Formats: sequence, C-alpha cells, structure tokens
Amino acid sequence: MKGLIFNIKRYSIHDGPGIRVSFFMKGCPLKCLWCHNPEGISPYPEYVNKSNKVGTRIFTHREEVGKYYSVDDIMAILDKDGVFIRQSGGGVTFTGGEPMLQVDFLLQVLKSCKVNGYHTAVDTSGYSSNENFKAIIPFTDLFLFDLKHLDNERHLEITGCENREILKNYQLLLESGKDIMVRIPVIPGYNDDKNHLDNLMRFIMTTKTDSVRKINLLPFHRIGSSKYKRFNLPYKMEGVQQPSSERMKQLQEFFSGSGIKVKIGG
Repeated sequence: MKGLIFNIKRYSIHDGPGIRVSFFMKGCPLKCLWCHNPEGISPYPEYVNKSNKVGTRIFTHREEVGKYYSVDDIMAILDKDGVFIRQSGGGVTFTGGEPMLQVDFLLQVLKSCKVNGYHTAVDTSGYSSNENFKAIIPFTDLFLFDLKHLDNERHLEITGCENREILKNYQLLLESGKDIMVRIPVIPGYNDDKNHLDNLMRFIMTTKTDSVRKINLLPFHRIGSSKYKRFNLPYKMEGVQQPSSERMKQLQEFFSGSGIKVKIGG
C-alpha cells in the first residue's frame, strides 16, 4: 500500500511539539477559497511547468507534483532524523491536503510510527466519517483540528462542504482524550465578524476539555497565490488583505479568555 504525498518538510517546528517531519498528503474534499496549498487539492499526481532564470536566460521544466510512498519509505525518511526528533520531543505530522482522504494508508503508517516510537500528529479539517476517525484515534497522539466556520450554510459557501460531520468528529476527538490543538484560520470578511467570533468562543468554552492544549490563530496570507496560475486555478482572494498584527493580537487576547493558551501562527 502506498500514499500520495506532494511535499515533505523536515525539521518542521510548527506542526506539533519538537522537531518533526511533516508529510503533506495529496487530495482534499474541501475547496476553501483561501487555500494556501492548491497543489494539495487534487487526489492525483499532477505536472506543472516551472521556470528558473539563470542570468538572462530562462529555463523551463516540467515538475511532478505528488509521488507515491510506501510505509517503509516513510519510516526510512523518519529514521534519518530519528535522533533529532526524539531528543527534541518531536515526531511526525501528516497534513495536506486532507490526510483522512487516504485513511487506509494513513492508518498503516500511523501504526508503524507508533511501533517505532514516534509521536504522531494528524492535521485535519475534520471532514471524514466518524468510523475513519475511530480507526486512527488509537495511533494518533495529537490532532491539529481546523475550525473554519460554525454556521453550516456559510461553511458550505466558503469551503464547498457542510460542517455537520466536522463538528461531530471534533466532539468525538474531545471524548477520546487525545491532545487537540484547535486551528482557526482568520480570513477577513469571511469568518472574522464579531457574531461568528462570539459564537466560536462560546463553542470552544462549552465543549472544551483538558485535551484542548492550544488554539492557533492562522492569519490569512497571499504567499500561495502564485501557485494558482501554475495549476490553472482561479484565485478568488485578490481583494482580501492580510489581517494586521494589531488585529491578530486583539484576537489572541479575545480567545485567551477561554483559559486555553493562544498562539498566533502554526
């Protein structure tokens, strides 16, 4: 069995505790308007043209986006950095895309990671079946869980998917006792209005358990906008500005009222 991965980030420090290796798994059922990794949306390998300028000359080549890796391949990559990972209290994070879209491979590789002593994390939108989450819970130490919008209709408008199953899965993970880091993308004009922020704060407060370790506020940025042209995708966030540092600090203070540690960024 193999999994389709479009990027591997070694020495990552933003996807869980310690030094980690993050595997970006290809394919996502959501179509978030602000997606920073459009290369992770399609569940199939893709080819894009990339150009490099050397002096006055421009060289263009085709690059494959998405390669298949076996569980043994993943373990070999982890073992290269195993000393640094373990000494730092780090581990491995599966992100994307949406890792749960390849749940059979994800389950097998999580099992192997645990057998070999690696701390495991899954970064997820929460959009999958209850049964899929129940399958991976025993082999996952930490869930990085996105809360994009609480209103079902608005969630459908801005992500292409409803949020009912997402919220059910969030409750399931809370009940599991596994560590959770809540990730909230801050998208001006889409989910940062006072009404939604108040509802989100209330939701976090009324559902929180000791399992919720941290809230990460992820400010919208335009870094990934250039990728859309390469993948022939329309970029729909042209007029949206990145939230100011002052605005992010205000939101950090606001969500700190939950009693949960709040960090700006991943």
